[in-house]
Amino acid sequence: MTTPRKIIIDTDPGQDDAVAILLALASPEELEVLGITAVAGNVPLPLTQKNARIVCELAGKADVNVYAGCAAPLKRRLVTAEHVHGKTGLDGPVLNDPAMPLQDTHAVEFLINTLRREPAESVTLCPLGPLTNIATALQAAPDIAPRIREIVLMGGAYFQVGNITPTAEFNIYVDPEAADIVFRSGVPLVVMPLDVTHKALVTKLRNDAFRALPGPVGHAVAEMTDFFERFDKEKYGSEGAPLHDPCVTAYLIRPELFTGRHINVEIETRGDFTQGMTVADWWRVSGRAPNAMFMGDLDANGFFGLLTERLARL
Repeated sequence: MTTPRKIIIDTDPGQDDAVAILLALASPEELEVLGITAVAGNVPLPLTQKNARIVCELAGKADVNVYAGCAAPLKRRLVTAEHVHGKTGLDGPVLNDPAMPLQDTHAVEFLINTLRREPAESVTLCPLGPLTNIATALQAAPDIAPRIREIVLMGGAYFQVGNITPTAEFNIYVDPEAADIVFRSGVPLVVMPLDVTHKALVTKLRNDAFRALPGPVGHAVAEMTDFFERFDKEKYGSEGAPLHDPCVTAYLIRPELFTGRHINVEIETRGDFTQGMTVADWWRVSGRAPNAMFMGDLDANGFFGLLTERLARL
């Protein structure tokens, strides 16, 4: 038996964030969730921290501590995505307000204190939204960077290009300055871009499998994706909803489901038309040193098999 990997989930729930959190909480053999930090993104911070607690209670894991973090990007006004996720961020199922408390400690303080307390290179950070909390922690406490085992994040795109602008993926676009800090930090990075996450597509057959699971979790996930998919069906003509953020937790559990390349990725912060673009040197033509494992493909059937099996545990 291997020791579970210690992780902190940084998130802006979001239906797909919720599924990523549920997958992590259903996998204690592989993942030990030290805490969940909320950031403004898909919806404002008062909703993201509330939604994180709702998801923990849905999973029957009210003992997981949730911390509220940054309410706005480092240098820009907040852009949100209610047009995708609905006014609550978790539109679809009927979910009760959380009874579990929000922790008093700020998310950035929790990140710094935890990384200083835990053994060096033992904690993996799992950002599922804008990188504001992570970048703020790295700026406030540069000594934590070499203590981070890895950052596995959902963000960016290459061949798939953008979903919020023609060239930018939402998480990076919302706070490109924060993303730039993270990508220049020297911390080992694994990136799940739209190129991968759009292959994690919830078809009707896959959603029916969620709905058929015993207990409330599978049904709630099916209702989330029922709501979530309307945007992608309209925009892309796809068969259903891409589960972007669960790719992060699935990778931590079954890395063999994913393939990619170790390449250089730079963040565009100043372009008139390309703000928030992840300039991914997939063909290694720039001569710049690689700084990220940028994923390009996944085994979708294996991914959904894992997800369905784990959600059935909750």
